[in-house]
Amino acid sequence: MIARAVGTAGALAVALGAGMTPAMAAGKTSDKPAATGVSPDQPDQPNPNVPWAPENDEAPLHHKPVHHESLTGGRRDGAGLQLNMPAPTGPYSVGMVGLHLVDKSRTDPYVFGSTSRELMVSLFYPATATSGHYQAPWMPSISGDHFLASRGLTPQQVTLPRTAGHVLAPVNTKLGKLPVLLYSTGLHSDRAMGTAHAQDLASRGYLVVMVDHTHDANEVQFPGNRLEVNTMPAGAHSSDTLKVRAADIRFVINQLGTISKGGNPDPGHPTLPSGLSQSVDMSRIGMFGWSLGGGAVDTAMQLDHRIAAGADLDGQFFGSAPSKDLDRPFMLFSSGTHNRNNDGSWRTLWSHLKGYRVDIQLHGAAHLSFSDNEWMVPQEAALLGLSQDQLQQMFGTIDPDRAVQVQCDYLAAFFDQELRHKHSTLLDGPDKSYPEISFVR
Repeated sequence: MIARAVGTAGALAVALGAGMTPAMAAGKTSDKPAATGVSPDQPDQPNPNVPWAPENDEAPLHHKPVHHESLTGGRRDGAGLQLNMPAPTGPYSVGMVGLHLVDKSRTDPYVFGSTSRELMVSLFYPATATSGHYQAPWMPSISGDHFLASRGLTPQQVTLPRTAGHVLAPVNTKLGKLPVLLYSTGLHSDRAMGTAHAQDLASRGYLVVMVDHTHDANEVQFPGNRLEVNTMPAGAHSSDTLKVRAADIRFVINQLGTISKGGNPDPGHPTLPSGLSQSVDMSRIGMFGWSLGGGAVDTAMQLDHRIAAGADLDGQFFGSAPSKDLDRPFMLFSSGTHNRNNDGSWRTLWSHLKGYRVDIQLHGAAHLSFSDNEWMVPQEAALLGLSQDQLQQMFGTIDPDRAVQVQCDYLAAFFDQELRHKHSTLLDGPDKSYPEISFVR
């Protein structure tokens, strides 16, 4: 089955305006709060006029409807723009494997009938002996073509990058059991949007599991070249969406448990990387997410107590989860225009965090800066017809590579502290090496 495509209609200029505050649409940028966040009395109603609302996760970029039947996987002659992504900064080489997982205990809420919930996940991990193992593409070819087409681009114009992840390279077992980090991405976004974070954290010794939330994501490629796209009903309540994502995460954790016991949860039983089963540490699990995926972290932690620490990258919270006490460590990590002073959902959660908590802000960054859009879109700007002013509206003023580096450094500091019990002075307060970071007290 190939699900129907749901595109975002309208020209790029219209879409740019749709996802921005009036000041941003006028080309004005500021690190001062631009608007009020979600009302605590209406937790399921995001306000699209705030730049961090989940409706804005892809709105400025996904501007053309795509008919999947027209995707032919055309000729790639290498003459177009070659995109490049930031290299990981940790001491270890990186391996990667993709898995197809089927949850027979749940039906997919976004399709008709009684279809079991299916997911695709990517595992990035510290590896050894990477020679002879090719580097995984940022996104598989068919889903990649659909992704480009949604931006009005073709594979002849743009070549998506290779990641640092060497497919099926052996796990570096000298490191012992690896702490696990799960990643959930933005609304209608793809798991690939967290690749820069995932491969960097893997290079520092983490097993990072990136989850595509099928039929919420714009495109997910399954075995047999099957493409599934966004079929989420218009007007779906955000709290319901988060419940689906949280259930996805709990299921994925269960499948990691199967791997840790020597099993293979993929129904196709593909080869798994050597050393993987002995390297999954089910006692040290964390989760991070961007935008709606960041909001999903709290919901998932309420559902599954195996998640020992969580980090939210600029995401609002919805539903009842932020009103419930949480006794495990949590990091709020926001853009320059967003924090708990102008987001009621963040204030609510903050008051219910009973364990270690930290709230930091990346000045000069915007909402999209916490995704791979940060490094990707500026490279495509000429093809997308984006001016420097428009790029600044979408991504702020911070250098793309610097934005990724600072985010990875602080994520690593947080999870090192909570899952490895290695204290980092980065979390103690402002650091002169990171002038872009401020602590919201």
